[in-house]
Amino acid sequence: MILLSAAESRELDRLSIEVHGIPSYALMTRAGEVVARAAKNRWPDALSRGVLVVAGKGNNGGDGFVTARALAAEKIPIKVMLLASVADLKGDAAQAARDYLAAGGRIVERADVDSLNTEHPGIIIDAIFGTGLNAPVRGGIRDVIERINAMEVPIVAVDIASGINADSGAVLDAAVRAACTVTFGFAKYGHVSYPGVDYCGELEVVDIGFSPAAAATVAAAGRLVELSEARTLIRPRHPNSHKGTYGHILIIAGGRGKAGAAILVARGALRSGAGLVTAAIPECVAMVVANGQAELMTEPIADRNGHFDSEVSLAQLRQLIEGKDAIVLGPGIGNSGDTQALLAWLIREVSRPELPIVIDADGLNALSALGAETLRTVQGPIVLTPHPGEMARLLSSNTGTVNGDRIGAARRLFELTGAAVVLKGARSVIVSPAGVISINASGNAGMATPGMGDVLSGIIGTLLGQKIASGDAAKLGVFVHGLAADRLASRIGPYGYLAGDLAMELPATFRVLAG
Repeated sequence: MILLSAAESRELDRLSIEVHGIPSYALMTRAGEVVARAAKNRWPDALSRGVLVVAGKGNNGGDGFVTARALAAEKIPIKVMLLASVADLKGDAAQAARDYLAAGGRIVERADVDSLNTEHPGIIIDAIFGTGLNAPVRGGIRDVIERINAMEVPIVAVDIASGINADSGAVLDAAVRAACTVTFGFAKYGHVSYPGVDYCGELEVVDIGFSPAAAATVAAAGRLVELSEARTLIRPRHPNSHKGTYGHILIIAGGRGKAGAAILVARGALRSGAGLVTAAIPECVAMVVANGQAELMTEPIADRNGHFDSEVSLAQLRQLIEGKDAIVLGPGIGNSGDTQALLAWLIREVSRPELPIVIDADGLNALSALGAETLRTVQGPIVLTPHPGEMARLLSSNTGTVNGDRIGAARRLFELTGAAVVLKGARSVIVSPAGVISINASGNAGMATPGMGDVLSGIIGTLLGQKIASGDAAKLGVFVHGLAADRLASRIGPYGYLAGDLAMELPATFRVLAG
């Protein structure tokens, strides 16, 4: 699914109208009509109790007037409450109000929360704000939003739930909790990203007649990564191939009490089709890791206090890195001065254009100590895979701020590092090295269990080792990871499956993607 930013949505509007000659009022009329149709189709039994349109003074309010006129034409009881005066309306919104009044409609002007207290509609149409909102919702309008949410009737949002930032899904202090959102032309980032997903309800994307040529000019690159998108990223295997064809991945992972992290990364890589996988692991856990996965090659590395000893291990690692196609660094290695020294060495002396690196878990914590901006000196592709807590440390922020604007957080880390970024969690956010933002559609709440991120880093490492570009490897890896979890949830239950179960599910999941 194509995703637009608010700016791209405005440009699509402008080009369709100014360059390709589509009348703006015709677009507004179609928008209002499809909103009316959505309300009728979804809640026909509620129509007899009446429909309340709560309208702002902009074009979103104009869409609401058209919706009201379309419903009134079918003898459905309708009332419009305008959070302004009719004299405040301009352009198409003013024309929509005139047409509604000419058809016999009535408008309550300068409506406020007291006006709403006497209303008991069957359905509410939210036409207060559109996709251009970028300031906090305060004062009387906030009171109105809280009141219509409290009515506990179905709310249909026009274009986006009022109070949700269209570019991030962030709640701008207060937002309408819609049961359904009808948006026009293309979905927006705020529709499919948390926390906005919780406010927009079920999403309908409707063609209202934007110019295809205008859409081609906008050329939006953002995507909600679904099955059809992921399938375009899969590479078929040629019958005349061998282990060397599919990459040799080096995992630098594990530590005392964290041998399982290295095993799970390896399983993620092997079950994703890596040709060869070598794990560089501290000597203290070498036997555990070697016994945990027979197909894995292991290289014990000098350790100190249960983690890599950077003073003596770098020479061993330098040898191991030669001939490898990708590196996965971080799971279970501990957040110590040695880890920081190891990461700094990789950045300074090892990175090169043909050697992509995935940095995860303790590797990310070490990066936050070094300063995320140090990655600007890296020569090769990097993929960072933080969860919200790790992201908060990388940005010197806090988890609440990160989760309040997940897209914004992922974008800031990309801008700071130049790396591809995967902000893990529900609807994971992926930023490519070109700055293109995608949202992942797969996955479920059962994934909230230890080791899932380790498997993911192994999957992405394998895809990078097969020469898939870092942004595409991140998108495909995250989708496959979530789809495997969805398959497990549907087969064995919504939770209780483990990271190891997910790794085992990967071959069958790739088969689904291959079609």
